[in-house]
Amino acid sequence: MSAYPVECFSQSLAPKAAVVPSQFGSAQVSRSALRKPNKSAVSRSGRSVYHPRVGRCVTYANIVESKEPSMVDRILKVFQTPADSLNEGIATFYDESSALWENMWGEHMHHGYYEVGQPVKDHREAQVDMVENALKWAEVESAENVLDVGCGIGGSSRHMARKFGCAATGITLSPKQAARANAITAEAVLPNVTYQVADALNQPFADNTFDFVWSMESGEHMPDKTQFLKELTRVCKPGGKILIVTWCHRTLEEGEAALRPDEQTLLDNICDAYYLPAWCSIADYKSIASSLGLQEIKTGDWTAQVQPFWGAVIQTALTPAGFSGLLKAGAGTIR
Repeated sequence: MSAYPVECFSQSLAPKAAVVPSQFGSAQVSRSALRKPNKSAVSRSGRSVYHPRVGRCVTYANIVESKEPSMVDRILKVFQTPADSLNEGIATFYDESSALWENMWGEHMHHGYYEVGQPVKDHREAQVDMVENALKWAEVESAENVLDVGCGIGGSSRHMARKFGCAATGITLSPKQAARANAITAEAVLPNVTYQVADALNQPFADNTFDFVWSMESGEHMPDKTQFLKELTRVCKPGGKILIVTWCHRTLEEGEAALRPDEQTLLDNICDAYYLPAWCSIADYKSIASSLGLQEIKTGDWTAQVQPFWGAVIQTALTPAGFSGLLKAGAGTIR
């Protein structure tokens, strides 16, 4: 039901370009300058495990398919921190779970990238390779001012600051993530890299501020995909690029009006566990990009390249350190 694709498009009239990936994929978006259209790309990635009934990769939490919540799920939900809004739920989820993720996996809070047919590598190395392969795919060879949308604790933007010698700004809904990202960055002595709490759908930046806009596995949290792309495009300079890594459901076949009921059940379970609004497909992203005047759409599917990652995540959760961390993080993370 989900894939890890890549897609790219650019806009001719309003000097911008973009790329979108399909489910569990990456794509890049770039803004082309007036009279100088440039390629662009948007990159997106997801977390997946193969599900035989659906025929593609889905989040591990959804492998157990159920119309009704299990007894364990009902009990955990009683102890889960309540949220009055989607943004509050997302912020609380990452406030509670980020320390566990950092302790087990380090500064990168996203999938690893694994070459198909090659021995499984060190998983932290694979997370760095995800950043490197996304940049390579998007043909991003330099940057001056990067925006990291949904930055986690800043692993991607710090990597780019070192790689390109650029300035970087990261935004997240989680105050604890922003504080931790700034603390790590201070220790790393990267004075031109900062992090703050902000809403990706209403960003506190002027138009045309960044020459490279990066979103690694945060688009799935956006309730309004059109507004999401509008904001990424608005803050990106003419001639800049946008790279989005996110989760998508499969593209509907001709004659289909919606996903199959069993597929929708899986997505509903994922959304409930991860504070996600409705998903969309790569075709939906392409349609939004086209409506915004973006061009040069490029896509690719990296499902196979991320499959080994979640098995490793589950294994670490079953270690003494992982189990202890889950208990400390609370019911929301355990779910």
